[in-house]
Amino acid sequence: MLLPLARRFLTGAVVVAGVVTLAFLLLHVAPGDPAEHLLGPTATPAQLTLQRHALGLDRPLPVQFATWLGRFVRGDWGRSIATGRAVTRVLGDAVPATLELAGLSLVLSYALGLAVGAIQANARPRLDTALSVATVTLFALPAYWLGLGLIMTFTYWLHALPAFGAAGLDADLLSSGGRLADRLRHLALPLATLTLIGIGGTARFVRGAMLDVQGEPFVRTAHAKGLSSFQVTRRHVARNALIPVVTLLGLSVPALFSGVVFVEAVFAWPGVGRRLVEAVQARDYPVVMGATVVSAVLVVAGNLLAEVAMTWLDPRLRREPEAP
Repeated sequence: MLLPLARRFLTGAVVVAGVVTLAFLLLHVAPGDPAEHLLGPTATPAQLTLQRHALGLDRPLPVQFATWLGRFVRGDWGRSIATGRAVTRVLGDAVPATLELAGLSLVLSYALGLAVGAIQANARPRLDTALSVATVTLFALPAYWLGLGLIMTFTYWLHALPAFGAAGLDADLLSSGGRLADRLRHLALPLATLTLIGIGGTARFVRGAMLDVQGEPFVRTAHAKGLSSFQVTRRHVARNALIPVVTLLGLSVPALFSGVVFVEAVFAWPGVGRRLVEAVQARDYPVVMGATVVSAVLVVAGNLLAEVAMTWLDPRLRREPEAP
């Protein structure tokens, strides 16, 4: 078991290295000049030249990448061009918010998606069709469009939930219980956006997996022994259907983090995605590279965790291959 996981880890490290290299190249060839963003439109050509030299942007691109990579592996992630803060501080403040939003969304999406998919697999045709239409519609909706729709409904029409940020302006004046309630109110809309889309994809996959398992001979044997439909579903169908669902978990992590970027930007949620969008707009190269590394590592880690969970669920994957 350890050898396949070690291979996965090495593959993940190669993926992170490739993503970082490609991101550095695309970022530097894209239109826009950090010096112009920093000095403003009134800067003279001489001032821009001096600023580019100070930032190290006048050196060849391979030299810039080697310099950044050397500092990065030593723990020096550089400083934000826009704010002057250390990149580690900028992202260190943002990572917990992203993990909170993405983690809760993942748990709720799979918990509710498993429930809806199980209901569909055992429901009558009309209910199954209605739920299928709903889940496919949710899965097809763009995250930013759904987020804006929720803002329009719950913030501007119903005046029920806040739309932007993670806390109100008076959060520091509230009691501990009041701060928690304020946090949950600000979390509700971005979490609902990611969760609703996640439920759609998970439910469709769970429905198909459970229908496939229900046709297996051992399920018919369990019914013939007199077990109730609930017992058969819980003991036999659900456990065997979970294996491909865990595979879906590993595949959905990259999509989840890409969706988090848009959702954080729409709701001004103070996570890595919002920092990444702001840094790209400001051509803040150190922050963009740091956020890219963090996002790539989180995606690879999510896939590794899914691999471990799948190996734990399926004993056949724990067997070492026989020597030829």
